[in-house]
Amino acid sequence: MTGGADAAIARAREAGVEWLVCVGTDLESSRQAVELAARHADVRATVGLHPHDASKLDDEWDALVELATHDEVVAVGECGFDLHYEHSPRPAQEIAFRAQIALAHQLDRALVIHSREAWDDTFRVLRDEGAPGRTVFHCFTGGPDEARTAVGLGARLSFSGIVSFPGADDVRAAAVATPLDRLLVETDAPYLAP
Repeated sequence: MTGGADAAIARAREAGVEWLVCVGTDLESSRQAVELAARHADVRATVGLHPHDASKLDDEWDALVELATHDEVVAVGECGFDLHYEHSPRPAQEIAFRAQIALAHQLDRALVIHSREAWDDTFRVLRDEGAPGRTVFHCFTGGPDEARTAVGLGARLSFSGIVSFPGADDVRAAAVATPLDRLLVETDAPYLAP
Protein backbone atom coordinates (compact mmCIF):
# COMPACT_ATOMS: atom_id res chain seq x y z
CA MET A 1 0.00 0.00 0.00
CA THR A 2 1.34 3.38 -0.96
CA GLY A 3 2.25 5.20 2.25
CA GLY A 4 1.41 2.22 4.45
CA ALA A 5 -1.71 1.25 6.34
CA ASP A 6 -2.19 4.60 8.10
CA ALA A 7 -2.16 6.45 4.77
CA ALA A 8 -4.58 3.92 3.27
CA ILE A 9 -6.96 4.46 6.20
CA ALA A 10 -6.76 8.23 5.71
CA ARG A 11 -7.58 7.84 2.00
CA ALA A 12 -10.50 5.56 2.86
CA ARG A 13 -11.90 8.16 5.27
CA GLU A 14 -11.60 10.84 2.57
CA ALA A 15 -13.56 8.56 0.24
CA GLY A 16 -16.37 8.23 2.80
CA VAL A 17 -15.51 4.85 4.33
CA GLU A 18 -16.68 4.85 7.94
CA TRP A 19 -15.39 1.49 9.22
CA LEU A 20 -12.61 -0.87 8.21
CA VAL A 21 -11.81 -4.40 9.29
CA CYS A 22 -8.18 -5.46 9.17
CA VAL A 23 -7.96 -9.24 8.85
CA GLY A 24 -5.37 -11.39 10.57
CA THR A 25 -4.24 -14.57 8.84
CA ASP A 26 -1.51 -15.75 11.23
CA LEU A 27 -0.05 -14.59 14.54
CA GLU A 28 2.08 -11.78 13.10
CA SER A 29 -0.64 -10.30 10.87
CA SER A 30 -3.18 -10.69 13.70
CA ARG A 31 -0.90 -8.71 16.02
CA GLN A 32 -0.53 -6.03 13.35
CA ALA A 33 -4.30 -5.90 12.86
CA VAL A 34 -4.92 -5.44 16.59
CA GLU A 35 -2.20 -2.75 16.82
CA LEU A 36 -3.69 -0.90 13.85
CA ALA A 37 -7.17 -1.07 15.36
CA ALA A 38 -5.83 0.23 18.68
CA ARG A 39 -4.49 3.33 16.85
CA HIS A 40 -7.66 4.04 14.84
CA ALA A 41 -11.13 4.26 16.37
CA ASP A 42 -12.74 3.39 13.01
CA VAL A 43 -10.73 0.18 12.48
CA ARG A 44 -11.48 -3.23 13.95
CA ALA A 45 -9.43 -6.41 13.74
CA THR A 46 -9.84 -10.11 13.20
CA VAL A 47 -7.50 -12.71 14.65
CA GLY A 48 -6.99 -16.07 13.01
CA LEU A 49 -5.07 -18.67 11.06
CA HIS A 50 -5.67 -18.76 7.31
CA PRO A 51 -5.91 -22.30 5.90
CA HIS A 52 -2.48 -21.81 4.31
CA ASP A 53 -1.06 -21.34 7.81
CA ALA A 54 -3.12 -23.98 9.61
CA SER A 55 0.02 -26.01 10.31
CA LYS A 56 1.12 -23.23 12.69
CA LEU A 57 -1.78 -23.96 15.07
CA ASP A 58 0.26 -25.66 17.80
CA ASP A 59 2.91 -22.92 17.82
CA GLU A 60 0.61 -19.89 17.58
CA TRP A 61 -2.67 -20.91 19.22
CA ASP A 62 -2.18 -19.63 22.78
CA ALA A 63 -1.04 -16.21 21.58
CA LEU A 64 -3.93 -16.01 19.07
CA VAL A 65 -6.45 -16.84 21.80
CA GLU A 66 -5.02 -14.06 23.98
CA LEU A 67 -5.14 -11.58 21.09
CA ALA A 68 -8.75 -12.51 20.33
CA THR A 69 -9.82 -11.20 23.76
CA HIS A 70 -8.83 -7.61 22.91
CA ASP A 71 -11.70 -5.14 22.60
CA GLU A 72 -10.63 -4.16 19.07
CA VAL A 73 -11.20 -7.72 17.81
CA VAL A 74 -14.61 -8.30 16.24
CA ALA A 75 -14.05 -11.69 14.64
CA VAL A 76 -12.05 -14.89 14.52
CA GLY A 77 -10.53 -15.78 11.19
CA GLU A 78 -9.88 -15.75 8.33
CA CYS A 79 -10.14 -19.51 8.70
CA GLY A 80 -11.51 -22.51 6.84
CA PHE A 81 -10.27 -24.60 3.93
CA ASP A 82 -8.20 -23.89 0.85
CA LEU A 83 -7.91 -27.02 -1.26
CA HIS A 84 -6.65 -25.14 -4.31
CA TYR A 85 -3.14 -24.77 -2.92
CA GLU A 86 -3.14 -26.95 0.21
CA HIS A 87 -0.12 -25.17 1.73
CA SER A 88 -1.21 -26.92 4.92
CA PRO A 89 -2.53 -30.50 4.78
CA ARG A 90 -6.31 -30.91 4.76
CA PRO A 91 -6.40 -32.54 8.24
CA ALA A 92 -4.46 -29.58 9.70
CA GLN A 93 -6.87 -27.16 8.02
CA GLU A 94 -9.83 -28.96 9.55
CA ILE A 95 -8.35 -29.02 13.05
CA ALA A 96 -7.53 -25.29 12.86
CA PHE A 97 -10.98 -24.47 11.45
CA ARG A 98 -12.77 -26.38 14.23
CA ALA A 99 -10.61 -24.71 16.89
CA GLN A 100 -11.37 -21.24 15.52
CA ILE A 101 -15.11 -21.92 15.32
CA ALA A 102 -15.00 -22.99 18.98
CA LEU A 103 -13.09 -19.82 19.88
CA ALA A 104 -15.63 -17.64 18.08
CA HIS A 105 -18.41 -19.34 20.06
CA GLN A 106 -16.48 -19.03 23.33
CA LEU A 107 -15.74 -15.31 22.91
CA ASP A 108 -19.01 -14.45 21.11
CA ARG A 109 -17.10 -13.15 18.10
CA ALA A 110 -18.02 -13.26 14.45
CA LEU A 111 -16.35 -15.89 12.25
CA VAL A 112 -14.67 -15.01 8.93
CA ILE A 113 -14.46 -18.01 6.60
CA HIS A 114 -12.12 -18.61 3.68
CA SER A 115 -13.41 -21.47 1.52
CA ARG A 116 -11.72 -22.28 -1.77
CA GLU A 117 -12.63 -25.44 -3.66
CA ALA A 118 -13.86 -26.86 -0.35
CA TRP A 119 -17.59 -26.29 -0.05
CA ASP A 120 -18.47 -29.81 1.13
CA ASP A 121 -15.79 -29.79 3.83
CA THR A 122 -16.64 -26.26 4.92
CA PHE A 123 -20.37 -26.93 5.26
CA ARG A 124 -19.78 -30.29 6.98
CA VAL A 125 -17.60 -28.71 9.67
CA LEU A 126 -19.97 -25.76 10.12
CA ARG A 127 -22.88 -28.15 10.63
CA ASP A 128 -20.84 -30.23 13.09
CA GLU A 129 -19.64 -27.25 15.14
CA GLY A 130 -22.57 -24.88 14.62
CA ALA A 131 -22.04 -21.67 12.68
CA PRO A 132 -21.54 -18.71 15.02
CA GLY A 133 -24.37 -16.19 14.82
CA ARG A 134 -22.26 -13.71 12.90
CA THR A 135 -20.55 -15.83 10.28
CA VAL A 136 -19.19 -14.23 7.10
CA PHE A 137 -17.98 -16.06 4.00
CA HIS A 138 -15.17 -13.77 2.90
CA CYS A 139 -14.53 -13.34 -0.84
CA PHE A 140 -17.43 -15.62 -1.71
CA THR A 141 -16.78 -17.52 -4.95
CA GLY A 142 -19.47 -20.17 -4.89
CA GLY A 143 -22.54 -20.38 -7.05
CA PRO A 144 -26.22 -19.97 -6.15
CA ASP A 145 -26.45 -23.43 -4.52
CA GLU A 146 -23.54 -22.71 -2.19
CA ALA A 147 -25.00 -19.27 -1.47
CA ARG A 148 -28.35 -20.78 -0.45
CA THR A 149 -26.61 -23.34 1.77
CA ALA A 150 -24.46 -20.68 3.47
CA VAL A 151 -27.43 -18.36 4.01
CA GLY A 152 -29.40 -21.34 5.34
CA LEU A 153 -26.68 -21.76 7.97
CA GLY A 154 -27.23 -18.12 8.96
CA ALA A 155 -24.13 -16.72 7.26
CA ARG A 156 -23.54 -13.51 5.40
CA LEU A 157 -21.77 -13.56 2.03
CA SER A 158 -19.11 -11.00 1.17
CA PHE A 159 -18.42 -10.46 -2.52
CA SER A 160 -15.19 -9.01 -3.87
CA GLY A 161 -14.22 -7.65 -7.28
CA ILE A 162 -14.31 -11.24 -8.54
CA VAL A 163 -18.04 -10.70 -9.11
CA SER A 164 -17.07 -8.48 -12.07
CA PHE A 165 -14.66 -10.95 -13.70
CA PRO A 166 -15.77 -12.18 -17.17
CA GLY A 167 -15.80 -15.86 -16.16
CA ALA A 168 -17.60 -15.34 -12.85
CA ASP A 169 -21.18 -16.04 -13.98
CA ASP A 170 -21.82 -18.39 -11.02
CA VAL A 171 -20.54 -15.78 -8.56
CA ARG A 172 -22.83 -13.13 -10.09
CA ALA A 173 -25.76 -15.56 -9.89
CA ALA A 174 -24.90 -16.17 -6.23
CA ALA A 175 -24.89 -12.43 -5.55
CA VAL A 176 -28.32 -12.09 -7.17
CA ALA A 177 -29.61 -15.04 -5.10
CA THR A 178 -28.32 -13.60 -1.81
CA PRO A 179 -30.85 -11.66 0.28
CA LEU A 180 -29.76 -8.04 0.71
CA ASP A 181 -29.61 -8.38 4.50
CA ARG A 182 -27.03 -11.17 4.02
CA LEU A 183 -24.91 -9.47 1.32
CA LEU A 184 -21.64 -7.63 1.99
CA VAL A 185 -18.94 -6.23 -0.28
CA GLU A 186 -15.17 -6.18 0.24
CA THR A 187 -11.98 -5.37 -1.59
CA ASP A 188 -9.66 -8.09 -0.23
CA ALA A 189 -6.94 -5.56 -0.99
CA PRO A 190 -4.14 -5.87 -1.85
CA TYR A 191 -4.73 -9.47 -3.01
CA LEU A 192 -7.58 -8.84 -5.47
CA ALA A 193 -8.68 -5.98 -7.68
CA PRO A 194 -11.39 -3.98 -5.88
